[in-house]
Amino acid sequence: MLYELLKYNTSDLRRSEPGFTTRTIHWLVEISTEGKFVNVLPMNDKKGEQVSGCPEMHNMVAGGRAHFLVETLQTVVLLFKTNEDSKKIAGSKEKHKYFKEMLRQAASTVPDLVSLFTFLSDEDQLALLRERFVKEKAKPTNWLTWSIGGSDPLQNQLILNWWRDWRNNDLSKEKIGEKGKTRKSSKKTNNMICYLTGQMIEPVSVAPKITGLANVGGLSMGDVLVGFDKDAFCSFGLEQAHNASISEVSTREYVDKLNYLIRNHSRKLANALVVHWFKESVPQENDPLAFLFEPPEITEAAALSSARQILEAIRKGQRPTPTNNQYFALTISGASGRVMVRDWMEGSFEDLIVRIDQWFSDLEIVSRDGGKLAHEPKFMAVCGAIVRDLKDLPAPTATTLWRVALAGLPIPQPFIAQALARFRIDLIEDKPFNHARMGLIKAYFIRKGGNHNMSTYLNKEHPEPAYQCGRLLAVLASLQRAALGDVGAGVVQRYYVAASQTPGLTLGRLIGNSKNHLNKLDGGLAHWYENQLAEIWSRIKDYVPTTLNLEQQTLFALGYYQQIAANRAGEK
Repeated sequence: MLYELLKYNTSDLRRSEPGFTTRTIHWLVEISTEGKFVNVLPMNDKKGEQVSGCPEMHNMVAGGRAHFLVETLQTVVLLFKTNEDSKKIAGSKEKHKYFKEMLRQAASTVPDLVSLFTFLSDEDQLALLRERFVKEKAKPTNWLTWSIGGSDPLQNQLILNWWRDWRNNDLSKEKIGEKGKTRKSSKKTNNMICYLTGQMIEPVSVAPKITGLANVGGLSMGDVLVGFDKDAFCSFGLEQAHNASISEVSTREYVDKLNYLIRNHSRKLANALVVHWFKESVPQENDPLAFLFEPPEITEAAALSSARQILEAIRKGQRPTPTNNQYFALTISGASGRVMVRDWMEGSFEDLIVRIDQWFSDLEIVSRDGGKLAHEPKFMAVCGAIVRDLKDLPAPTATTLWRVALAGLPIPQPFIAQALARFRIDLIEDKPFNHARMGLIKAYFIRKGGNHNMSTYLNKEHPEPAYQCGRLLAVLASLQRAALGDVGAGVVQRYYVAASQTPGLTLGRLIGNSKNHLNKLDGGLAHWYENQLAEIWSRIKDYVPTTLNLEQQTLFALGYYQQIAANRAGEK
C-alpha cells in the first residue's frame, strides 16, 4: 500500500520535502514593510485553502515549540476561547515566545523578515490584530499565513533556505544529545533497510501525522499511520518507528500523498473514508469509482449518458483512457490517534469497469411508477436501503458492500434481511417504495449464482410460488382500492406481514373476500381483475406455500413491488 503511494504521481502535488507540509490555512494577514497592520483576508470564504510548502517543526512532543512562519491564531495572536483552560493559555504563551524567537533568528540573517518580527514585538499592533480576529469570529485553532509588503514569505527562497539550514542544525544537535542517553537497543538504527525502497537508510523516529480523519474517528491534530509508542508494539528492542524503518524522505512523501488524496480524492463511507487513485491519471468524467457515489443523472430534457453507457464507451475505447492501467482503493478511519486501515483493494482498470458495470446492471429495477427504469442509485443510497437512517450504518457494513461492488462478490444474506425489514415498515407506514432497496433485493439473487429468473420488470412466468404470491397480494390490494377507494388501513397494511410469512393461511381468506369487491365493479373492470387473478393462480398451480423462509419472503416482496409497478404503468 505505502509502496503504491510512493509511486503515485500528480502534477497538482508539490514535491515532498522533509521539513515542509501542506496545511489548511484560513487567514492571510497583510502587514506593511514598516511592520504595521494593514488587513486580514479570509481564505476561501473562511473555509480554508490548501497551501503547500509550509515549514513543519520536528519534535513537537517536547512541548513549547511552534512551527515557523505558519501557525495557529492561539499561538501567533494569543487568541483564546472564552474560559479557556489556564494550562492551555500558558502553553500557548510559551509557543508564542518560541515563534517570535524563531523569527528573530531568521530576521538576523534574512532582512525580509525584520518587518514581521517588528510587528509581532509591538503589543499594540498585536492587540489590533487580535481584535480584528475577534470581530471576524475566527477560531483560535485556525491557521494563518502572511503577506509582507505584498510579498509571500513562503515563496521567498532566502527564507526557506534559512529554515532548511536551521532545521538541519537543530536535528544534528538532537542526534548528538542522544548519544549520551541509554537506549533500549544496542542496534545501530542509522544503518537499516528501508521498508519501501530497499536502500540502506537512517530511519525516521517519529512519522508526520495523517490529517483529515477528524470526521471519521480521527483527531483534529492528525493521526499516525506508522507508529510504535507502546513496548508491546516494539520488536528486537527497537524504539518508535525504527520497528518499521523508513527514511525521512520516503516518510514525508507517503504522508504528503495520502494527505493530498484524503483532501481531494476521498469519499465518506459511514464512519470511514475511501481513498482511491490510479496508476495512470484518469479524468474525473471517466472515473468508474466516482460513478458509484455520483452516477450521471438522466434527465428528460437532455440525453445525458447513464453510468452504464459511459462504462460501455470506456470499455470500447470510445472514451480515451490509459491501457494497462491499475486502480487502488484504500479504506481508512481514525482510532485513538492511529490510522486504521479497514480495507485495501487493487486491480486492473478493465476489471474495475466490468465490476461496476455489473453492479449497476444487477441493481437495475423498474421505477415505482412503472414503465421506465429507476435512476441508477448512488452507493450511499444502496447502503441506506438497509438501515433506518444513514447515521445508523455501521462502518463494517459499508466497507463490506464496497468490496461487494468492486470485487463482484455475493451480497451477504443479513443485509437482505435488514432490507426486507425496512421494506415492510415502509409498506405499513404507506411510504414510497425505495428503488435502491428493491434493486439490492434483485441483485442479491443474481449474485447468489444460479438461475433465479431475475428481471428488471415484472416477470409473469417466474416459477417460484413465493414471487407469484407477492403478485397476488398486489392485485388484491389494487382490487380493494378500485372497489372501495381509500379505506385507510387496507389489505396491505393489515395483512402483508402475515401473507408474506404464511401465505397458505392468509391468501385464501383474502381471495374469498375479493368476490365482494368484484361485485362492486362494473362488468369490464371486474372481468379484467378476474383475468389478472386467474393468470396468477395458473402460475401458482393451486399450491400456496404454508410458510416462506427468508429468501422466499424476499421473492414475495419483489413480486409484490414489480406487480404494483406494472399496474401503475397500465393506469397511465
